[in-house]
Amino acid sequence: MRRILITLFAVLAAQGAFAQQRAWTLADCIRHALESNLSIQQSELAVEQRDIELNTAQNRRLPGVSASSSQNFSFGRGLTADNTYANTNTTSTSFSVGGEIPVFQGFQISNNIALSKLDLQAATADLEKAKDDISVAVAQAYVQILYDQEILDVALNQVSIDSLQVVRLREMERNGKASFAEVSAQEASLAQSRLSATQARGNLQLAVLELTQLLELSSPEGFSVARPDPESLKPGLLLNPEQIYADAVGTKAKVKAEELRLDYADMNIKQAKAAFLPTLSLSGGLGTNYYTSSGYPHANFYNQLKNNFSQYIGLSLNVPIFSRFSTRNSVRAAELNRRNQELQLESVKKSLYKEIQQAYYNAVNSSKKLESSEAAARSAEDAFTLMSAKYEGGKANITEFNESKNRYLEAESNFLQARYEYLYQTKILDFYRGVELDF
Repeated sequence: MRRILITLFAVLAAQGAFAQQRAWTLADCIRHALESNLSIQQSELAVEQRDIELNTAQNRRLPGVSASSSQNFSFGRGLTADNTYANTNTTSTSFSVGGEIPVFQGFQISNNIALSKLDLQAATADLEKAKDDISVAVAQAYVQILYDQEILDVALNQVSIDSLQVVRLREMERNGKASFAEVSAQEASLAQSRLSATQARGNLQLAVLELTQLLELSSPEGFSVARPDPESLKPGLLLNPEQIYADAVGTKAKVKAEELRLDYADMNIKQAKAAFLPTLSLSGGLGTNYYTSSGYPHANFYNQLKNNFSQYIGLSLNVPIFSRFSTRNSVRAAELNRRNQELQLESVKKSLYKEIQQAYYNAVNSSKKLESSEAAARSAEDAFTLMSAKYEGGKANITEFNESKNRYLEAESNFLQARYEYLYQTKILDFYRGVELDF
């Protein structure tokens, strides 16, 4: 049994380690962020709060019912049962139940329900906007990790090349075919390469930390991301900004939220004008009481409650005549708010179009940069291969070799930067069109 338990714990530990070391895709990261991010949870609570407010507004159509009771004691001169005043102690007990039904409130109840529905829809759109924002932030951090990983690979490759050259030159120095100065120069180059690798590793760690913080993970330890297929990073056909904007303006949550707030402003004008209309309420109730006066005879408790039982029903009409211009000013303020919301909606649409334009031209430029930098990287690689052969054959010195190597590594870094910049910009353009972010 003990051996079985040990084996079971070992399997579970291995599974836990595997789960921790599993590479996260972008879809995994976004899904986890949407489930765990605190700002998203706050937006979800705001939606629940608006739903409660809508329920409260809808329930205003229901009658209000209340019950009450009172017990009073009176000492000294007071009214007796035969309607005369005398010095006596009296007690009275009363019970009542009453209700009121709003018959007509100048459409204020229905308008308030409509306002609450729009408020709920706007809060839901704000939640979707928050999800869009966190998705974009996660994608940006994810791409930064991919880029920093590639840069670290380049830096480690540079360390490997310089290390081999140091070993080679030391051997040549022992054989008298290289000078101490050449060895020292190459060792300095190796030290610089190791410094670049250290910096690249630090940048990668910071990028991983930023993403794990967005995901609300407790620690970045053991976290890694999946590298996309290189075939997905090749330039493709880009839609023009107008086509992308036509899709985005109908799907993006931040535009929908402002459109709903414009509808809210329209309804708010109706709500303000409703104060000009009269209101009518229906009320009714039941009541009874028990009364005693010291020194005077009185019926028992049960008989008094039965004999004093009463009912009432009534209508209450309230007609506004003059409200010191407060209703008129409320309407004017609501109309100004509506105009301001129109400008806000227009501003959001223009901002969205500018964002799309910027992302489009960034994608175009990064596509061209990707093509040219790829060609430059391949040329620099070929040149470095030839220089390495010449150096091995003794037809080039160490300075020429290092210069060629540095040009190659710089060209490779530029190519990697252009590739991931293009990847991010094209995915953002797809995201504006309503396509989920993924590689």
